[in-house]
Amino acid sequence: MEKKITKDTLIMEAVELNPNAPEILLSYGMHCLGCAIAHGETIAEAAEVHGIDVDELLAKLNA
Repeated sequence: MEKKITKDTLIMEAVELNPNAPEILLSYGMHCLGCAIAHGETIAEAAEVHGIDVDELLAKLNA
């Protein structure tokens, strides 16, 4: 993966950058992929809403 996923990356961009992103997000209870908000919500915003440690999530998304 060339480009890193950051706090400012949109959820749908993260899915494009990492094919494993849907599985990772779902493992955290983030069912955002089917939501229209996913196209405009960042990883940090979604993590905050779901009470998830964004740095931990980013580490998994970028692994």
